[in-house]
Amino acid sequence: MKRELYPGFFNPLLYEAKKPLPKVFAIIGAGTIGPDIGYYLKSAIPDGKLIIVDVVEQPLENANKRIQGYMQKAIDKKKMTADQAAVVGQNIVFTTDYNDIKDADLVIEAATENLPIKRKIVAQIESIVREDTIITSNTSSIPAQRIFSEAKLPGRTTITHFFAPAWQNPCVEIVTWEKSNREVVDYLSWMFCTTGKVPIVTQDEICFVLDRIFDNWCNDAAYLLDKATSVQIDKVAQSYVFAGPFFVLNLARGNPIIVETNTLQMEEGDHYLPANILRSVDTWVTAKRGEKVEVADDVANYVRNRLLGILFSQSFDIINRDIGTLADLNLGCQIALGFRKGPFDIMRDLGEGETKNIISGFQQDRPGMPGIDGDYARYQQFKRHLLIDDMDGVKVITIRRPQVMNALSDEVTMEILEVLKEFETDPAVKGFVITGYGERAFCAGADIGKFPTMLGDAAASEKYAADCSALLRYLDQCEKPVVAALNGMALGGGFELALRCHKLVATKSAWLQFPEVTLGILPGIGGLIVPYRRWPQAAAVFNDMIRVARPMKSKEAFELGIFSALADNYRELIELAVKEVKEMAGKPVPRIPDAPVKLEPIAKAENPTAGKLRLSDEAVAIITQAIEEGAAADSFEVALGIGYKAFGKIACTDAAKEGISAFMERRPAEFKK
Repeated sequence: MKRELYPGFFNPLLYEAKKPLPKVFAIIGAGTIGPDIGYYLKSAIPDGKLIIVDVVEQPLENANKRIQGYMQKAIDKKKMTADQAAVVGQNIVFTTDYNDIKDADLVIEAATENLPIKRKIVAQIESIVREDTIITSNTSSIPAQRIFSEAKLPGRTTITHFFAPAWQNPCVEIVTWEKSNREVVDYLSWMFCTTGKVPIVTQDEICFVLDRIFDNWCNDAAYLLDKATSVQIDKVAQSYVFAGPFFVLNLARGNPIIVETNTLQMEEGDHYLPANILRSVDTWVTAKRGEKVEVADDVANYVRNRLLGILFSQSFDIINRDIGTLADLNLGCQIALGFRKGPFDIMRDLGEGETKNIISGFQQDRPGMPGIDGDYARYQQFKRHLLIDDMDGVKVITIRRPQVMNALSDEVTMEILEVLKEFETDPAVKGFVITGYGERAFCAGADIGKFPTMLGDAAASEKYAADCSALLRYLDQCEKPVVAALNGMALGGGFELALRCHKLVATKSAWLQFPEVTLGILPGIGGLIVPYRRWPQAAAVFNDMIRVARPMKSKEAFELGIFSALADNYRELIELAVKEVKEMAGKPVPRIPDAPVKLEPIAKAENPTAGKLRLSDEAVAIITQAIEEGAAADSFEVALGIGYKAFGKIACTDAAKEGISAFMERRPAEFKK
């Protein structure tokens, strides 16, 4: 019987953890991935104790050197100070003695993919640790039921499958299996999300979710070698992934892994037979950086359709058998496996007809492979970027785009708008909370989108700003209360979204910024207007925020009345937001004042700078004029129009051209005037 993947909350940080983060965590296996998992945990919980166990001294010595190397690179790249590295580097034990793990709160087995060895290790762990210690395995393919079938306390066990490099790759699969305690699965989801990972829950099937994609993608690439070279196949694949299958196989020394996992999958059918060539090749020929690769059109089309065929086939199978969710699979392929778009996004771009042609042709080439089951439309019916939860009659909308710190896009805002419209007339729904995924960012702004193509066109840019405001204009008119719960940074368009919610609450570590002026542009969808009408007492602060990108911390925002409450942690934040919604429910919600605002004259900014960046005088002047005109406008509607128009005007400046170009080229801007 399948277990429900998310019986409680989709957002793992809504789970109320019954115990804190682990203080002592152990990794069994100092080989390929074990030290990387250990470094991730020690970096995320620097005051904790890490124990790495192996039966041989040399891997332990290598693991020590690797972790020291990671810390030094972090220092060199200024991602960690020497003092921080000293804290991370202390309290790490490398040992051959299993008894050293007796006080561990969490033990992760990361030994070789060998079932008898894993079972032996689990038994040894259980003989030493406390009864409340959580035990997991990092297997990529072996079901939990097989590894933990002989465990004395199976309820505390499960799979936690990391992806290489484990200290950096954000994704981790957590398996819910027939004997695992749901509290353990929920706790692990909360723990991983709290420490910066993106956990996804899967059923206990061979290869789970993402390894089904990766292993078969690579295996089918090997089967294509009679039609194209490894270099050509990688070239075609790079339209869909950042690195081709053969490049990745070299990087991970993955040929034996594919043979092993696909042999295991043959329990589901001989069509999963691993390609023989994987057994005889050590290193694949791949293109050098910048090397031009020629692929004939007919060969490219054949390879493309076969690669998409296996991708679509496995995606359909995962959904047909409820191994994972549409949203998790779509996101996981991007953040764990390096796909440029999720498989269901690729299908949507191709259209139903082309997708069906590809899967039909693939099934003819590869008889037995899974395909579409039932109505094709159901594979497209999901929210790609949102998690929707219910807390006491309040819909909690979580923006989940961790790969871009929850930045907005047209698709994200449309999804939020759809949720608001769907539930606004539902009498069982009291209101809404909008928050971000993880503990770093509410929303790191908005994707640049199509704006670069509009530089120099005032009318098109003005219309673009107005069109991008559809969600915000709906919030202005929404009858049910909407509260923004800021769990971290709120920048640019993300701050503008929060401003239009009826109330704002935040964690004490959250902060706000309008960084647009550093790009030679301005906050064009209400940022010049709304703050002054809602909190005129903070006008001087907003002048600096908008004109010279001054950041604002939570404490200051609370003291100025922008935030109505502050929380110590994520769960408390959402509880505060839900409370605010319930207090406003059934009453007229606060509206942005329609009347003009009297501002003190804004002094001209002399040599404006943001940090070390000299800003554009021209851009700052346009912003200043728009703020003053917007505040003086007779109505809120007219004021918004002034903001849109200013966005169109600034789009025609040299500052905007330079700022956007610099951003896209990843270099500091150099404003001339």
